[in-house]
Formats: sequence, C-alpha cells, structure tokens
Amino acid sequence: MFLHLTEVNYLEDYKLRLKFNNGIIKDVDLRDELYGKVFEPLKEIELFKQVAVNRDTNTIEWPNGADFAPEFLYEVGQDIEQSVTLVNVASA
Repeated sequence: MFLHLTEVNYLEDYKLRLKFNNGIIKDVDLRDELYGKVFEPLKEIELFKQVAVNRDTNTIEWPNGADFAPEFLYEVGQDIEQSVTLVNVASA
C-alpha cells in the first residue's frame, strides 16, 4: 500500500498533525526541515499555517508549491496514541 495523507491540522509553531490512509496519526515538527529555496519562505509562520492536503498528489502542500513526501513525514512523525472505545456487550 502506498502512503497517502488524508488530513492535516496545524498545531503550533512548525508542528502539524497528520492522518495517513492507513489510519495512523502522527505529529511532525518541521522546524529543522525548512531549508532550501522552496522551504525558506515557510519560516514565515502565516505561510506555514496555510498547509493543505493536495488531493492530486496525496501529500501536504503550501501555496508556494513546497511539499514533503508522505513516506518522509511518516518516518519523522511521532505516533499519536489513539483512544479506543471498548464496548462491553452482555450476553442475554
């Protein structure tokens, strides 16, 4: 299965919460990844906050065209514990 991003939420500073097509949710801090010509403008926090999932490329992208591969984001992201609701079904 190829990794795709299905949701992105801005958290704070240069941190994002990402949901992947395999159901895994990870937080990534991209502060140390914003170097190079296309990424330097993202140090402006108001531009960084404009991140969105590009449905054509299945990854996150900014208005200036900057993007990161889903596999890279998955690798550097920190797993978020997902709460699981258990239902106790009583036998009749």
